[in-house]
Amino acid sequence: MIELSERSYAAFLFDMDGTLLTSIASAERVWSRWAERHGLDVATFLPTIHGIRSADTIRNLALPGVDPEAEALAITLEEIEDVSDVRPIPGAEAFVRALPDGRWAIVTSAPRNLAIARIRAAGLPIPPVLVCAEDVAQGKPAPDGYIQAAGQLGFRSHHCLVFEDAPAGIQAGEAAGADVLVITETHAKAMADIRISARNYERLQVAETEAGLRFRRA
Repeated sequence: MIELSERSYAAFLFDMDGTLLTSIASAERVWSRWAERHGLDVATFLPTIHGIRSADTIRNLALPGVDPEAEALAITLEEIEDVSDVRPIPGAEAFVRALPDGRWAIVTSAPRNLAIARIRAAGLPIPPVLVCAEDVAQGKPAPDGYIQAAGQLGFRSHHCLVFEDAPAGIQAGEAAGADVLVITETHAKAMADIRISARNYERLQVAETEAGLRFRRA
């Protein structure tokens, strides 16, 4: 298999939570309180929230009398108020600031107002293209977000490299026809069937060539 760093890409497409920044503590605090109110087993439930739109997470539970959209909005408002310990993944800020304008995007399952709050809290730049939960008909693991982000940048998704951390996002990137690099910084244990990976961005460097963007491991 050819190493991804030997290839050139039209653009880099990033997931947000767990990939460019970590908001796990914030998200799990808010979702734990929600799960307790609804009588769910918190330890079993929490692993299901990552990488998927909030409304889809709630909808998948099929709880009687629960409005997924209304509950998701309430959760989002709580999360926006709880960003004090949101941090960038090591090396992420320098890596994205080295990227040329118009050659990178973020594709997140978070609503736009929450995404912007977390990006700013982490000290990261707002990308030229930001595709959020409300921008697509189908969230991850559907490929819609990555296809849309690539299109807004003027490229085809299969000419891009996707940076991800969660199974739903990895599936979305692959379904969009993109190569996928998995960032493992926030993983508590090794993922089964993992693709090409890097712990974080501290040893990754990017260069713009005539053929496109390339990264290498320092």
